[in-house]
Amino acid sequence: MSTATDLADACWRKSSYSNGDGGMCVEVAANVPDAIRVRDSKHPDGPALHFAASAWAAFTRTL
Repeated sequence: MSTATDLADACWRKSSYSNGDGGMCVEVAANVPDAIRVRDSKHPDGPALHFAASAWAAFTRTL
């Protein structure tokens, strides 16, 4: 996992499937070289999961 300080230039976007009342929100940053980062929007300064771009593509294809 990586911390938010490692991701100062990350451009986060909230999932369109996230709960609209501020809970259960997932954000994804795809502009980090060779990686996709995922975090809980309620804790933007907390840890972010790190996925290889190929692994993220395989995951989203199966959804």
